[in-house]
Amino acid sequence: MTGASVVAEARRWIGTPYVHQASVLGPGADCLGLVRGVWRAHCGPEPERAPAYTQDWAEPSGQELLLAAAERWLRRKPLGEAAAGDVLLFRMREGAVAKHLGILACAGAEASFVHAYSGHGVIESPLSAAWARRVAARFEFPMGAH
Repeated sequence: MTGASVVAEARRWIGTPYVHQASVLGPGADCLGLVRGVWRAHCGPEPERAPAYTQDWAEPSGQELLLAAAERWLRRKPLGEAAAGDVLLFRMREGAVAKHLGILACAGAEASFVHAYSGHGVIESPLSAAWARRVAARFEFPMGAH
C-alpha cells in the first residue's frame, strides 16, 4: 500500500452522496464511512464495528470518540510530516471534540484532501488555511496492509 494508492481509492469515492453513518461507494458515505471504505480496500475487513453516532460526535460530553478510534487502528504521525494518503482528523471549532476526517490527496503548496461533507457529498477540497488550522491529528494506514 502506498500513499498514491490510498489517494486513488479515496478519489474513486468522489461524487458519492453524503449519508450520515453510511460507507458504501456510490450510494452514500459520511467522512468516517469514506475512511472505512478506504480501509476495506487496503487493509481488509474493518477491525471493529463502528457504533451508532450522532453528527455532533459527543460534543456535549467532550469525549474524543473519533480520536480514540483513530489511535486504536491507525498510526499517528507528527502534524508537520504531511504525505499523500494521510488521514486527517479535524476539530471544527477550537476546544471542541475532533469530529471530521479526510484523506490528504496532495501535500505542499497545492495541498488538497478528499472528504465527505454534509450538503456536498464526497469531494476534493483545497487544504486552505481555514481547514489546515483545524487539523488536530495526522495518521497513516497501518503498514503491511495489502
